[in-house]
Amino acid sequence: MTTQYHNPVLLQASLDGLNISPDGTYVDVTFGGGGHSRAILERLNKNGRLLGFDQDTDALVNRIEDPRFDFVAANFSNLKQYLKYHKIDTVDGILADFGVSSHQFDTQERGFSIRTEARLDMRMNQSQALDAFEIINTYTEKQLRTLFFSYGELKNAKTLAKIIVEVRQEKEIATTMDLMSLVRPLVPQRIENKILAQLFQALRIEVNDELKVLKTFLVQATEVLKVKGRLVCISYHSLEDRLVKRYFQTGDFEGKLEKDFYGNPIKPFNKVGNLIIPSEQEVKENGRARSAKLRIAEKI
Repeated sequence: MTTQYHNPVLLQASLDGLNISPDGTYVDVTFGGGGHSRAILERLNKNGRLLGFDQDTDALVNRIEDPRFDFVAANFSNLKQYLKYHKIDTVDGILADFGVSSHQFDTQERGFSIRTEARLDMRMNQSQALDAFEIINTYTEKQLRTLFFSYGELKNAKTLAKIIVEVRQEKEIATTMDLMSLVRPLVPQRIENKILAQLFQALRIEVNDELKVLKTFLVQATEVLKVKGRLVCISYHSLEDRLVKRYFQTGDFEGKLEKDFYGNPIKPFNKVGNLIIPSEQEVKENGRARSAKLRIAEKI
């Protein structure tokens, strides 16, 4: 199943991981093009129910006209609030695909891609104030250095931050090409695209507060899932995947496993199966699936 908006990644593995009950209640917290959601609806009977979350107003055009489906125009960190609004206490399964959609990458003016020129933006929620332009042009050198190192895992974070601050004293760094023109002379050409991608990743994470949002979501998902309910998460970089992996294993973002008086582990989930990555065929058909990692957990 593909859409012009987004080609859903690891679709079959996601559906299998959810272990869908036909009359169950499910949530797709990253609706996007609706590919995953439509596939879930195909497995539900008339009593089943699905909510799709997306803070990006562009996703509204993909809203599904189906009495079993409700679209929630909000960030998935507000999961509990909106489930309560829709009179839902617990759910049978939750799917989260944390990647930037093909539509967002391909919409030039959104500024997510290293392949086109656009204003430095990178906002998932286009109504928020903070964007990449403000970060690049107002953050201190120390803030930029920490950001590039922590979220982009860039070894030359110090040099990048220094150059950016020096250049912006003369003129604004307004576009993706303005920023990339500063970076290219500082890195070997053979790894140029990798470094640029890491830099853009760091900015995107900061703009959208992605790691804090992810943590908030995982905690809320734990609270709303039924016992034996499934949580399926697709991550695209090590920072996301590490948080998901640790939380699934221990219920703690640092990976610290608590135990009760008798030495039994205290954790909210059991891991289901092993890490799943796309097949060579899927990567060939959809290059943006290349870095995807899918993990499945079941509520204890």
